[in-house]
Amino acid sequence: MRMLDIIQNKKHGMELSAEEIDFFVQGYTKGEIPDYQASALLMAIWFKGMSEAETANLTKSMVNSGDTLDLSGIKGVKVDKHSTGGVGDKVSLVVIPLVAALGIKVAKMSGRGLGHTGGTIDKLGSIPGFNTSITMDQFISNVNSHGMAIVGQTANLVPADKKLYALRDVTATVDSIPLIASSIMSKKIASGSDAIVLDVKVGSGAFMKTIEDARTLARAMVGIGNNLGRRTIAILSNMDEPLGSEIGNANEVREAILTLKGEAEKDLINVACAIAAQMAVAGGAFTDVSEAEKAVMELITSGKAVDFLAELVEIQGGDKRVIYDPELLPKAGFVIPVVSEKEGYVHSIMAEEIGTAAMLLGAGRETKEDEVDHSAGITLKKKVGDRVEKGDVLCILMTNRENHDAALSKAHEAYVVTEVPPDKVPYILDVIG
Repeated sequence: MRMLDIIQNKKHGMELSAEEIDFFVQGYTKGEIPDYQASALLMAIWFKGMSEAETANLTKSMVNSGDTLDLSGIKGVKVDKHSTGGVGDKVSLVVIPLVAALGIKVAKMSGRGLGHTGGTIDKLGSIPGFNTSITMDQFISNVNSHGMAIVGQTANLVPADKKLYALRDVTATVDSIPLIASSIMSKKIASGSDAIVLDVKVGSGAFMKTIEDARTLARAMVGIGNNLGRRTIAILSNMDEPLGSEIGNANEVREAILTLKGEAEKDLINVACAIAAQMAVAGGAFTDVSEAEKAVMELITSGKAVDFLAELVEIQGGDKRVIYDPELLPKAGFVIPVVSEKEGYVHSIMAEEIGTAAMLLGAGRETKEDEVDHSAGITLKKKVGDRVEKGDVLCILMTNRENHDAALSKAHEAYVVTEVPPDKVPYILDVIG
């Protein structure tokens, strides 16, 4: 088998066989296929696309390029979730205790953030002592005993994805649906869960800017999951403004706690409820989504799931006191209000701009080597549709950096104030699978 022939076949729009795809993935991962040939194939895929079978085979081969998690030691159905990335997205912190409280096993593997979107592992890092580097034996034991656990991604999980993503980033082939879908799903399949709920973000603060592109990606990922024996459901949720009112690591932990008490913004509560309900159905606790949503909302109203979050923190070495007293979480030295220069209504909050502002404050990373400041972040005081008077505080910046001019400018740019209120957009845009 020759790499040149594989490139030729895809260039002419032919469907690649499982053997051809595996030859490419394994050869490139081992360094036997040079970057220039891999780049040529990626560009051919960008132009010609891939069938559902090809995308599933690509995902399977990527999974087999490294370690996979064997969760057979966990009794019952294991459920995982994944978000395609958004600003203020602390949904994992909310749904893990909610779903565990319903008796479903949640075996969650998460990553760190890069750029304007935050990572769940970074958020949990703001809780003193919380350990996301527990051994696999401890991970499995925690899920069996407590119904939940969360761990950071292992170094050798899907190495093919790490190499291919780096190459896609410098060859303008990132925005290919089959390549995006296989990248996301290879990590979820390798993580070992039986069922996967995908939160596909749509809008200005998401990778997928339009509902049409988001549906295409969601269908591709659901197809991969089902092809590879995982029950997979995708929810399309609105990311035309940040989710909730808090952006930043400690900030988002505080808001997750409030959400579990039913005291957060409606958009966050509704999105978390929808995802938790789908996870509960995928895990077999309910057959009807509306019944599952009702049970989730009862947990939120009662506040019982807060105790499950405290339990998650405790079993992974963290100080559970912060869950009952969020004032113990890190606080920044500088607090800077962002003031409206006009009156009207908040027409939009450009989530990507707000996310970039938070990164400039220290809440995120521009490069993988950057250290995250867990106390840095932004609190939104006005959301889309709110009435604003001149001089009103739109949001508050928190940082330990003395120079925060760039972040202040970005936050100002993010708010669009107009004379008339905007049309309402639903929080959940579609469910696929």
